[in-house]
This record gives sequence, C-alpha cells and structure tokens, in this order.
Amino acid sequence: MDDYPAIEDHGLIGDLQTAALVTCDGTIDWFCAPRFDSPSIFAALLDRNMGGYFRITPDGVKYVTKQLYQPDTPILITRFISADGVAEIIDFMPVAGDRPTDQHRLVRLVRMIRGSMHFKLECRPRFNYGRDPHDLEEHPEGYVFRSPTLTLTLNPVRPVPRLLRERDVMADGHDLVGRVTLQEGETGGIVLETASLRPPRIIPAEEVGAIFERTLDFWRRWLDRSTYGGRWREMVERSAITLKLMTYAPTGAMIAAPTASLPEQLGGTRNWDYRYTWIRDTSFSVYALLGLGFTEEASRYVEWLDERVREAGDNAAPLKIMYRVDGSSDLHEEVLEHFEGYRGSGPVRIGNGAADQLQLDIHGEALYAMHLADQQGIRPSHQVWRSTVRLVDWLCQHWDQPDAGIWESRHHPRNYTYGRLMSWVAFDRAIRLANRHGRPADVNRWVQQRDLVYNQIMERGYHLGRRSFVQSFGEPVLDAALLIMPAVDFITPSDPLWQSTLKAIEEDLVSDSLVHRYDPAAAPDGLPGDEGTFNMCSFWYVSALAGAGRLDDARLTFEKMFTFSSNLRLYAEEIALTGEQIGNFPQAFSHLALITTALHLNELLDNRQR
Repeated sequence: MDDYPAIEDHGLIGDLQTAALVTCDGTIDWFCAPRFDSPSIFAALLDRNMGGYFRITPDGVKYVTKQLYQPDTPILITRFISADGVAEIIDFMPVAGDRPTDQHRLVRLVRMIRGSMHFKLECRPRFNYGRDPHDLEEHPEGYVFRSPTLTLTLNPVRPVPRLLRERDVMADGHDLVGRVTLQEGETGGIVLETASLRPPRIIPAEEVGAIFERTLDFWRRWLDRSTYGGRWREMVERSAITLKLMTYAPTGAMIAAPTASLPEQLGGTRNWDYRYTWIRDTSFSVYALLGLGFTEEASRYVEWLDERVREAGDNAAPLKIMYRVDGSSDLHEEVLEHFEGYRGSGPVRIGNGAADQLQLDIHGEALYAMHLADQQGIRPSHQVWRSTVRLVDWLCQHWDQPDAGIWESRHHPRNYTYGRLMSWVAFDRAIRLANRHGRPADVNRWVQQRDLVYNQIMERGYHLGRRSFVQSFGEPVLDAALLIMPAVDFITPSDPLWQSTLKAIEEDLVSDSLVHRYDPAAAPDGLPGDEGTFNMCSFWYVSALAGAGRLDDARLTFEKMFTFSSNLRLYAEEIALTGEQIGNFPQAFSHLALITTALHLNELLDNRQR
C-alpha cells in the first residue's frame, strides 16, 4: 500500500473532453479516453499492479520533487532537484475542441535545466480498466499499443530521438521500458495519442513548441475573461481553471470529479464513480461562473440543463439526479473485482447506482440555476418554459414524500429537511420567473405549495430538543447541508431559529475549520464505516458565519481551509482527521463552493470597509 501516492500529490491536466492525473514523481496513473467517463487506459491509482501507468522519473539518484502550474494555465511542471542536476517534466493536453472526438493527446516534455540525470521510462497501458489485452507494434518512428477497442500511439519528440533507440527502449512483454541520460540544455519528450489516424512519427520540437504556445494562449485568454479582482485571487482563479477542466466542451456539462472510487475513508467501502454530471453540483456552479464573469460557460450549462428539463417535463417525470456528459442516463453500477482499490480500499465501482434515486432537492437547484441565469439575460425559451411548468406541476404532486436526500443514502428513504428546503426553492424561483416575464403558469397553485412546504419545514424540520433544524423530520440528527438555508433566502441570518441552528452545527459537526456532513452513527445511511469532513460544507460554514455578521471568524476559517489544499491549490471531496485529502479528486463541489464563498465574503468585507 505504500506504493500509492497521496491523493493530493497529483496534478490535473485535461483537454476539455477528458483528463489525466500526474503524480509528483512523474507518473500518469489515471487517464480515461475518449471521455471523462470512458474506460481507463491508465488506472494505477486504483490498482498499482493491474491498473496501468506511464512513468518518467529520475533513475538511480536521490531527489526531491516539486510541482507547480504554469501561471494562469493547467500546464503542469514537475521538478526534480538533486545534487547532480535539476530537471523538469512539462505535462499538458492540447484543447480538443467543441466536437466529440476519440483523438486526444498527452504531451510530456523532459527538460534538463542543470547538470545531468538518468531517467527511467515505463509505458504500461491497461485498456478498459485492465480487462482488455493489447499488442505492442514497433514502427520505424515509434510504437502503437493496440487493444480491441482503442489504440495508443507513442510519438517521440526531437531533438532527442534516442529516447526510442533500440538500446535505450525495449519491449517488456507488451509494454515499453527504457533508460536515457539527459545533459544540461537537452529536451526530449513523448506525445501519446489515442485513436490516431496515422502511424507513429518523430515530432519536431518546433511543432510541439507551437502546440504548447497555442495551449498556453488558450488558457490565458480564457482566464482574462474573469472579472474577479477581490481577495484570494490566486485561489479563486485556480478553482475556476479546475472547474473548466472538468467541463465537457461539446455539451457544456460539468462532471463532479474526473476520478472514480477514491475512498472517503481509507480501507472503507464508500467509493463512488464521480465522472458524471450531477444536476445539483453543476446548478450551483452557475452562481460561481456568473460571479466570475464566465457567462458563456454558464449559458452552455443552462442549455444542457434546459434539455434535461424538457425531457423530464415532457415525460411528466422528475429530473434524474445525474447524467453522463452527453445527457444520457444509463449509469449502471458495477464492481471491478480484479482491482484492489486505492491503498486496498475496495470495492472499486464504476457507474453509479444512485442515478435512479429520488432526490427531490435537485428540482430546487435546477430552478435556482435557471433563475440566476435569467437575471443575467440567459432566459428560457418558450418550449423550455412549457417543460419547466410541467416539471413544477409534477413537483406540486410529489414533494411531500420521503426520498434519498442530498447525501444519496442507500438506507431507507426519509423526509429530509434539505429536500423540502430545495422544493421550496423550486416553487419560489419558478414563481419569480413566471411573474418577471408574465409567463403562463398556475402561479396560485405554486404559491400555495410553496407556503405548504415552508410551514412544514418550520413545524417539523426544527427540533425543539436540539434547538436546530435537523436532517429529517422527527430525528434529532444535524445536517451541514442546512448551512445553505440563509443563502437561498429561506431564513434571515439574524432569525433566532437560524442562530440556534448555527450554534448546534458548530458544536456537533465543526472541528476547527472542518465540517462533517452529518454523523453516520446517529443517522445510518446503509453503509459501513465513517468518512472525513466535507470540503463543500466547510466552505458553506464560512458563508454562514459571514452572513451572521461574524466576518473575522469567517475570514480566519476560510483561510484555514486554504492550508488543507494541495500544493497545487486543488481539493478532493473530503479531508481526513489526519489532514490528508480523501475522496474523488479534484472535486467540483469543493472548488465551486470556494468560489461562491470568496465572492460572498469578499463583498461583505468590502462593505464593512466602506
């Protein structure tokens, strides 16, 4: 188990259709193609022996390693520093464009800065989660790994073609291994390409340099569109780049994370596939994107959301809680029995069985996003509005029932307060949309249902014994998801009911700056084991403190959260009690919550200074 790198010891690169993780020792140990949710080519992150990897690392020398991003980009630089010399690996993926493609490139450049260094190269793909065999074909100018469903072409980069000379690189079964020495000033490299339409070739350094410059220019021009000039700008902009990396350009859909089955507890079983688009997560991203000035990205996602609303409304059915990036909803869950899991944390799951759960809250998140977009001029079409009306009418008939909740419990359904809260949001935002533009709808009915939900929450969602709003009706269990109540305008931060709720959550769920979602021992969720603190909830806690007027506490707590980020300012889903990052990585909800918290807190701090 010691052979597994820490989750936070990875950098993320991507081309807006798929992504890869690179460890700080120069190993690509996670890469799926041609899409985020496609079968893996490299998955040593989940099984060090059977998952496959592509490693370029110093050989026979003691070194320390550092990682950083080329400023304002996701171009990753891994530095190796030793007494013999200093070297860098530059990893990036050229942007793949807005049309789905099977062809994706991973560029790996090795540059010797000072002295000399020996390197070991290992390219060991394992297609289809290690289930498909592959052959290795040698060509005059490179190699092809060929599986039944996909090819991976290895192209060397001049001016160091000896990276692929016979004496330096050789077949190891159906894989490649090699050793090479680089001298000061030399640069070599590899371009891996999936589903290439041509045989391998030696790529001139000038061509790779042009690809690098185009990639650099794309990301810097994109980031220049940001309108954010407040505090914590570097953290906010890195989070924005990370969210962009997790957005599927052909549809505008954002995945929850690029990884699958990274554990929420080491050795535990809470391991899920997050390579899909959750209505909840990406709807909340609209606020973050609009707050930073990225209206095009918000508009693309809203278009994707509109299609899901039309499908649900036209079929008089609820929204699915998650979809694939192309909008399809077949997410059959299966266990990869042959993978041991990260540090032995099995089972390794792909697909997601929670996709068919009833989670009433997602309708509120969807209408919340549509309302925010509408305020910025991104208005629903006539057809989308008709479907929205049908969806809200469906909710009128079905909101008052148990569901699986925001945390996707695999235990029995409950009357979750958060689900009712977001049902209230759905009715409230739908009413606002209808009234703002005079759109046809049974607004009187919606108002009646909204008020019924509100009264039910106040009567049954607040536990007198706990002096707090609670996770589900009649159960004295707290839930950090309710930290969002003031942010959606359900209750004012000064309300005594909210003040006592915030105090109760602080006493039961907050440990310094870190917040637990809930206590699984007090509210069984159908799964064994425990979990870490949830980064999204920790950022929501900061916003709740700020809204309650505790600005100094909020700022300190917010900046404490920065100490738990990776060296590259990336966040997984959770933080373990030891301070390690756990869960899928990086996590969109963590980064979008950071952005929205920064926007809120920065505004309040500015107002205090005026």
